[in-house]
Amino acid sequence: MSSTEGINRRNALLLAAGGVSAVAGAGGALAQTPTPSQDATPMTAADTHPLAPGWRRFAVGDAVITVVLDGIRPGEGPFPTFGEDQSQEAVGALMQANGLPAGRFVNFFNPMIVQLGGETILVDTGMGEGGRANGMGLLRARMTAAGIAPEDVGIVVLTHFHGDHINGLMEAGAPAFPNARYVAGQAEMDFWTSDEAKNGPRAENAKAVETLVVPLRDKTTLIGDGDEVVPGMTARAAFGHTPGMLAFEIASGGKRLLLSADTFSQFVVSFQKPDWQVRFDQDKPAAAATRRRLAAMLAGDGTMVAGYHLPFPAIGTVIRDGEAFRFVPDTYQSIIEG
Repeated sequence: MSSTEGINRRNALLLAAGGVSAVAGAGGALAQTPTPSQDATPMTAADTHPLAPGWRRFAVGDAVITVVLDGIRPGEGPFPTFGEDQSQEAVGALMQANGLPAGRFVNFFNPMIVQLGGETILVDTGMGEGGRANGMGLLRARMTAAGIAPEDVGIVVLTHFHGDHINGLMEAGAPAFPNARYVAGQAEMDFWTSDEAKNGPRAENAKAVETLVVPLRDKTTLIGDGDEVVPGMTARAAFGHTPGMLAFEIASGGKRLLLSADTFSQFVVSFQKPDWQVRFDQDKPAAAATRRRLAAMLAGDGTMVAGYHLPFPAIGTVIRDGEAFRFVPDTYQSIIEG
């Protein structure tokens, strides 16, 4: 039996019907976690960190979503990365109004594994081997501990080509997910392989794309807005952060979850101040428009959202707050029925 089949059998009675349901998580008591496969990498000391519990599993209808925390990056912030066009005092005041430190910030890195229609689909690949010296790049070890071996992954989806999403594509010079084919945005590929990207201020990122993504091109399907990865998983345009970033909507059993990539990268600023500029957004007006458009959609119809940089386990809902929005993290909502 493959590790994927084992997960499905063990959790069959645990996946609550009709909702996004928390099934299991590292160290959690909601359900028995799957037994790691024999080649599981032992958990490292990093997994004892209170902000780095490892992984958590949800259900969206018949789809199973495993959020894997590739690592965390504490530091100063969120200004000037978030609110670049504002004052440090204004950003600090917003943080304090939400019970957060004015000048300290933790960034999370959350690849997600979608099991849907018999496929095991990894969405983004984390920091990879180059991140391990800084306590990141834990995706492969943690997904194995969650019962999903790298060899089980049949499709790797790349939301966009920034390093923290593509660095985990290779391991020791070989594909990190040896049985996978790849899916990425046509517009994203076109930009990062263009002369503009290779010779402009983003040349270093373009060089990483040349090293990590281009060698896999023969196994890569390029898609655009509205295209399906598999039935029930559809690409949605989320341009602005990069020229071709895609979000992905999971729809199963009448339930929906939007994997929003880097649309919402800070759980206060991105929602409460969607028009504030973000340093790493390439087209800042387009990125702000994408945040407002997708936040309004999420708040309007109750679709749940997952964000690559939101606090682990990075899934929740969005509600309107005057002219802006608020992120409501999933805590116990998804495990209560009735």
